[in-house]
Amino acid sequence: MADSIFHFGAGKADGSKDMRDLLGGKGANLAEMSSLGIPVPPGFTITTAVCNAYAITDALPQGFTQELQQAVAVLEGAMQRSFGDTTSPLLVSVRSGAKFSMPGMMDTVLNLGLNSQTVKSLAAASNNERFAYDSYRRFIQMYANVVRGVDTRPMEELLTAVKKKSGVKTDADLSATQMRDLAGEFLQIYADVLGEPFPEDPWEQLLGAIKAVFQSWSGRRAKVYRRLHNIPDSLGTACNIQCMVFGNLGNDSATGVAFTRNPSTGARHIYGEYLINAQGEDVVAGIRTPQPIRQADAAGSGVVSMEESMPALFKELTTVCAKLERHYVDMQDVEFTIEAGKLWLLQTRNGKRTAEAALKIASDLVKENIIDKKTALMRVQPDQLEQLLHPTIDPNFKRTVLVKGLAASPGAGSGRVTFDADEAEKRSSNGEKVILVREETSPEDIHGMYAAVGILTSTGGLTSHAAVVARGMGKPCIVGCNAIHVDSKKQEFATASTTVKDGDLITIDGSSGEVMLGEAPLIEAQLDENLLQFLQWSDQHRRLRVRANADTPQDAQRARELGAEGIGLCRTEHMFFDENRIALVRKMILVEKDADREEILQKLLGEQRQDFVEIFKAMSGLPVTIRLLDPPLHEFLPHDAEGVSFLSKKLDFDSEWLRSRINKLTEFNPMLGHRGCRLGITFPQIYDMQVQAIVEAACEVEAKAKGSVLPEIMIPLVGAAEEFHWLQARAEKICKEVLAKSRVQVSCLIGTMIEIPRAALTAGEIAEHAQFFSFGTNDLTQTALGMSRDDAGKFLDRYIEIGIYKRDPFSVLDQPGIGRLVRLACEEGRAARGDLKLGICGEHGGDPSSVRFFHEVGLDYVSCSTFRVPVARLAAAQAGIAASP
Repeated sequence: MADSIFHFGAGKADGSKDMRDLLGGKGANLAEMSSLGIPVPPGFTITTAVCNAYAITDALPQGFTQELQQAVAVLEGAMQRSFGDTTSPLLVSVRSGAKFSMPGMMDTVLNLGLNSQTVKSLAAASNNERFAYDSYRRFIQMYANVVRGVDTRPMEELLTAVKKKSGVKTDADLSATQMRDLAGEFLQIYADVLGEPFPEDPWEQLLGAIKAVFQSWSGRRAKVYRRLHNIPDSLGTACNIQCMVFGNLGNDSATGVAFTRNPSTGARHIYGEYLINAQGEDVVAGIRTPQPIRQADAAGSGVVSMEESMPALFKELTTVCAKLERHYVDMQDVEFTIEAGKLWLLQTRNGKRTAEAALKIASDLVKENIIDKKTALMRVQPDQLEQLLHPTIDPNFKRTVLVKGLAASPGAGSGRVTFDADEAEKRSSNGEKVILVREETSPEDIHGMYAAVGILTSTGGLTSHAAVVARGMGKPCIVGCNAIHVDSKKQEFATASTTVKDGDLITIDGSSGEVMLGEAPLIEAQLDENLLQFLQWSDQHRRLRVRANADTPQDAQRARELGAEGIGLCRTEHMFFDENRIALVRKMILVEKDADREEILQKLLGEQRQDFVEIFKAMSGLPVTIRLLDPPLHEFLPHDAEGVSFLSKKLDFDSEWLRSRINKLTEFNPMLGHRGCRLGITFPQIYDMQVQAIVEAACEVEAKAKGSVLPEIMIPLVGAAEEFHWLQARAEKICKEVLAKSRVQVSCLIGTMIEIPRAALTAGEIAEHAQFFSFGTNDLTQTALGMSRDDAGKFLDRYIEIGIYKRDPFSVLDQPGIGRLVRLACEEGRAARGDLKLGICGEHGGDPSSVRFFHEVGLDYVSCSTFRVPVARLAAAQAGIAASP
């Protein structure tokens, strides 16, 4: 394979930072640092192409071994040492390095080339037997675990026992004899487990380590990490072979990690940790407690900083870090080793950072004239912004996780467990914080969800009722936590090891999906000046408008504070569950005579009108899209014996007749049943009342504040143009009657949700009548994929694992399938009506990659959960910047 190895070191390199696809991030940056004259131990990078070839054939490419031998010979010449030589041995490290940083996910082997003879040469050359055998025992343990898959806990236990017996705390305190004995015992453990001796041949060691690095690309933890961070499996990893430099050579040697700015706060100063007389694994693995690099970070701790113990080297490191940040124009994460007083850089990469730090660093770099605003906007991941809008668990808190489910809505909350929505509301009104735990939630639980500080369900997916409503409310939520069994009768939930009862205190983290016993310390969210400034910059660079899905005046006001430019989805069914009107709603559903139903609807009219008055006031001057009643009627009715009995007494209905009536309304497949516009056609009085309430409310508010009301009436679940036209005609008639009576001018648009494939396919016909389309991508995904969002969690993980879907299609728009329907509907709709307004109100409206697609197909706006409005604003800006010339 041609050009499978690229060299670096001694101020020159074959590669550069622009060759990340081939050399991986680490290899590309090692080459770049070498070219910049930064001290980097010489080495070479084996390309990702070799890894991908190995993945196909399970063998290294033909001719590779010879090229490898030639590359090692170059290192031998540079270092004046020989690989495997018993007099002056060359030792190397073998490290992975993919295009995108995957910290800790793949494998590393240090001190390769040591054996029973070369360790003696290293001891003699360094005049330090303890160091030589310390390096050897580390190599044995690493090679055994990484290359041969040996469980090395017995080695760790042996090391711990020796330290305990000697009365010392750290590895560095053990003697040369103890290190030599440990190495011998490690060799014996290796032989006992594998039935063969540890390899003495350095070439066998090297080839084994290279293969292990390539195999780690396909390891479980690496696959999971790539899936979580949307990194393609096809990239492969490079493998970096580098001459060893030793931080464990003595007290004038050290190893550490440094950030050019504080990765937690973004503050402009070097930040990091180091260890004297140690190797890099000691810092990363927590084998010893590292010390701060900067004196200010060590103040009052009783430990000595690098700035104090090695002032000249600290100054040199600070200078190098500043040079790297200027060159890469971003905060860098640097790994370094000091060998006998000489500084060596082993790696640099763009540093991981918190959301707070990401905003501050990007903003500061603009103020420092290092990058422009567009570059700053592209530097921050939109999803990170949501972290700043919810309480989070103190990062210093040591978590003990009980179970883990799907992270459905971010933020964290601690409270007493309750299994009943009414009880949640009651306890909350008395000042108690509660976590509502259910097998699943329904619209009837809305008041309890609102009262709770968090929601936990054992079933459901990321677009289930609980997830969607919780995101809209800004409540932390975990769904699909199938490790718990919820028993509402016993008022408890059980895991494999623990039973949690009503009233017990738990904490949930909706950002990670983790459930913990007890109360965790929380950090409250704040809208700081960096976030507000960043969102202002975002608004200057986006075409897409951003609305919010909001059902209450409180939600609407919060959405407006977060920059929403209207309401894209107001769900009227949630208003029906108010405790003061649910009995009337149920009676309206159950009565069989139209006259009785109309009488009840007239009583509900005033309630609905006031709902809309308050929302129009909150969104004064901004459009409000109100969806007419969508869910099937039986969802408003009780189905358990206790609930049916209570309702029969409340409404004075015969219990047997009531049970029969509820059974008659119950459907086998309600998602595809008697709901949406089908309700409006079979029970037109319901939609008539809602339209009247909307227009009367609009007139009432408009009469007091001219130009403040922009209502949009949305008819759901339309699949045929005739459905829409029939309902539109009734709605227009009511609008004209109300406007004539009120003598107030209000422009009221009437449109539909595109959430059934047939609607997308016949969009041109529907657009002849509709004034706007709003894509309901939750149901469009369900109906087009033939997949229930509430049940898909049982198999979607497997589909994603084996690559049938790259991402959960209910969280990230399936662009080849559902996206094609959206594109077609946009094109045909606009062809039929040039001024057709286009938007999206499904959960995909807050997903950054989906927002980019909606920008591309020409939507006018996206609408999302309230607390994802800032996310969508930044994602829309990034879409605009990416599309600009």
